[in-house]
Amino acid sequence: MTPEEVGERLVALLTDDSPDAPPGEIVAGLSGGGPGHERAVLDVPVARWWETVGTAKHNGALGCDFFDWLSAVDEGDEGFRVVAHLYSTRRRHALLLRALVPRDNPVVESVVELFPGAEWHERETYEMFGITFARHPDLRPLLLPPGFEGHPLRKEFVLASRVAKAWPGAKEPGESEAGTAKRAPIRPPGVPDPNEWGPKAGQAEPAPARPARPVRRTPPPTSAVPEKLAAPPTSAAPETPAAPAPPAAPPPAPPRADEDGA
Repeated sequence: MTPEEVGERLVALLTDDSPDAPPGEIVAGLSGGGPGHERAVLDVPVARWWETVGTAKHNGALGCDFFDWLSAVDEGDEGFRVVAHLYSTRRRHALLLRALVPRDNPVVESVVELFPGAEWHERETYEMFGITFARHPDLRPLLLPPGFEGHPLRKEFVLASRVAKAWPGAKEPGESEAGTAKRAPIRPPGVPDPNEWGPKAGQAEPAPARPARPVRRTPPPTSAVPEKLAAPPTSAAPETPAAPAPPAAPPPAPPRADEDGA
């Protein structure tokens, strides 16, 4: 089945025109990724979340028997979008299911009964986004330490651990028992001012602003070449000895006496 056929088939299976049907529209679409990597995407009402996951698993034509992952996305004022990815090991197609839960009451039904592997995924989504999964057998934090306050993946969550809770150790040089020189504390980027946010708002002294860097003065360029960079003096090449002169020709011999008398 093509991704389009997977979406159309699931929409047809979930269509219910009876007056008792839960309100909400079921919309099918396609994900990105290009040819060969697209998958069917189905947006369903939160009241039909469990039914949709069960239909995708048990219907013979769909057969999405493999649970891949489950998470959520913070959509701001619209709420939280719960997302689950299923796969059919027999028919080799994937399916992306989405449901939008309201922000003031983020509750959706758990699918652990259908896919036991979704237990840890729902626990992580619960502690990171604050979404409650009804009928989950053990909905408790999975990654965060005991007593952690807030949900880190919500957009309104401020990552300011130094402001909200005391830091376990020396935050700045000089605050340890060694007694080394202490510099002026500078607020890290992204951490709000303790005087504006946190339990000490309006009471703590505002952190000093980051000092400006001094202007670096560069010396004007000089045309003279420094002595260290000057080329070393070249020594004169040794003289090549001249070749010896050829021997002089002998003088002509004097005439003989018998040749004179003749």
